[in-house]
Amino acid sequence: MKLLIFGYGYTARQLVMELQAEPGSVRVTTRTPDKAARLTAEGLEARVFPGTDMAKDLAWATHVLISAGPEDGRDPVLAEAREAFAAHATTLDWVGYLSTTGVYGDHQGGWVDEATPLTPTTRRGQARVAAEGEWMTLHRDNGLPLHIFRLAGIYGQGRGPFEKVRDGTARRIIKPGQVFSRTHVEDIAQVLIASMGRPDPGAIYNVCDDDPAPPQDVIAHAAELLGLPTPPVIPFDKADLPPMAASFYAESKRVDNRRIKDDLGVRLRYPDYRAGLAALLAAEQAK
Repeated sequence: MKLLIFGYGYTARQLVMELQAEPGSVRVTTRTPDKAARLTAEGLEARVFPGTDMAKDLAWATHVLISAGPEDGRDPVLAEAREAFAAHATTLDWVGYLSTTGVYGDHQGGWVDEATPLTPTTRRGQARVAAEGEWMTLHRDNGLPLHIFRLAGIYGQGRGPFEKVRDGTARRIIKPGQVFSRTHVEDIAQVLIASMGRPDPGAIYNVCDDDPAPPQDVIAHAAELLGLPTPPVIPFDKADLPPMAASFYAESKRVDNRRIKDDLGVRLRYPDYRAGLAALLAAEQAK
């Protein structure tokens, strides 16, 4: 495998760790020369993108992961490298695009699956729908072996609720009927690896755990694990959230994950937030 990653962030880093790839088998893009130098020092071949012609890297690659999200309503990878992807579509074994369950919009706590119509209510969700459509066009028109992964809320090492609970800034914001699906970053990585082993171009997968839950329940459980007082309850209309945080509460849905199990044979390491948080705390305490 020769893996090219556009956008080397939290999830992509976890994937590389899980793959235990051989030196020289992973190339990544980042935005700045300084970060590219740091990543190169870690043993990765890093490119500054935009700013680098990626045609040679796409010719080199067998697998490509796009984890860079839309900017100003457009996909930055397609904006710079659409023609290169079209030219090399049939030489690639697998392409993965990381999207979001935000493409489904609000379902008032109801269930959604990969066949549910896409009705996003946020600009972020609308941009993701547009990007998915453009990538799927490359699949249909050029034979790009595309796989779309719609990720729920991501958590994992360094991205959990414990720090806010400890420092007293965590809040249990209550909006009646509000539920979120979430996923541990390690489970995302194992889903991607499973898909690489079972390519199915054109496939779309929801990536989330088995237990959509109200966000206040997650905070309360984190406090219980730490042996600390449960953070106070604040009604949503009194929470004074910044626009970005408030937008997440505009949509409530339960996301069905059966396809990753049935089609890819995935068995989740962390099937609910309780298992995930317990593992995060255990890892902290083991350091």
